[in-house]
Amino acid sequence: MSGPLRVGFIGAGFIAGVHAGILARDARVRVATVHDPDARTAAAFALRTGAVAAPTADELIDSSDAVYVCTPNALHAEAAVRALAAGRHVFSEKPMATSLADAERVAEAAERARGVYQVGFNRRFAGVYRELTAQIASGALTPTSALFKMNRGELQRPAWTGDATISGGFLYETPVHMLDLVRVLLGDPVEVLCRARSTVYAQPDDFSMLFTFASGASAVLATCAHATWLFPFERVEVYGAHAMAATEEMERVTFSMAPGGPARTIDFAQQPVEERWGYAEEDAQFIAATLGEGEPAVGAAEALRTARLVEKCYAAAGAPGRR
Repeated sequence: MSGPLRVGFIGAGFIAGVHAGILARDARVRVATVHDPDARTAAAFALRTGAVAAPTADELIDSSDAVYVCTPNALHAEAAVRALAAGRHVFSEKPMATSLADAERVAEAAERARGVYQVGFNRRFAGVYRELTAQIASGALTPTSALFKMNRGELQRPAWTGDATISGGFLYETPVHMLDLVRVLLGDPVEVLCRARSTVYAQPDDFSMLFTFASGASAVLATCAHATWLFPFERVEVYGAHAMAATEEMERVTFSMAPGGPARTIDFAQQPVEERWGYAEEDAQFIAATLGEGEPAVGAAEALRTARLVEKCYAAAGAPGRR
């Protein structure tokens, strides 16, 4: 390939702007095109980035080497499949799809594709979770149980997050990050119990889940869609034998590895947001993969396993209307 990698954005909202800002600092990349159904949103993105607004998604795909799919959730699968079929590299924001059938369709397209495919589970690359993962991988902390919680403040911004036909349902919004981390830190659950109810929104918006794992460990995830953004809205506690780790959003992680011993806190609060939240690293790994310098950080097989866990949770809760 001669010249910088031409990147097109399907969807020009907030998260597209985050990724475009990161890519603008990479000399190997040019943010070339953008398509959004809202012409004013596309025009504003183009003005900020120097991209050219494409009238259709197909025209954007035709003129790009790599495509970032940053649309509302229910549109991820179709855009990704079309771009992969055209031979393009694809970075899809989470989730890969909003049904298991569509997730499997994307995975099959990625398996056949010439380009690479990666899903944006940015938490995996946030410093707090990388440190926690490293402690578990090294054997310094062997999980016996864990507590995950995410109190999303509302389903009002953007407005489509409150529409389950577009978001895929609350679990496919922010809680999918926690479900992905359950897998990263503890493995795939062998049993899932779940209770859910609709309290504020016309969809299940309060969930309590219990997971058990082949190791004998267990974990609880509590997540709510209407709890305000009280800090820390996201928290993970992992317990071991006389040992514990606790995160506070992407700000800091604390390890206590002996009874009565000193606690050690690693603070990431001074990092720029795109680094602290893992966006910069996931973008760097995606671009490296497109250039043949490594594998995509979270490929289709990994993302499909997380989609299966989301659907297991809905099934265990007896949530109606799932496909």
